[in-house]
Amino acid sequence: MRRLRALGRFGWDFVVGDDWRIAVGVVAALALAAGVTALGAEAWWLVPPAVAVVLAGSLVRATRAD
Repeated sequence: MRRLRALGRFGWDFVVGDDWRIAVGVVAALALAAGVTALGAEAWWLVPPAVAVVLAGSLVRATRAD
């Protein structure tokens, strides 16, 4: 059980890392692309700009003076 917990913590830290907003943004972008693909359109091009926007937002939050 201890190893399973350790694996879960590793997975959480690997996917979420320092900023949970990035993980949510990437998952939302992938879900949006999957939804558009399910409608029959090509949606591979949606993910890179969405990730760029999420990254830019993260950088703005990180560099903002507190």
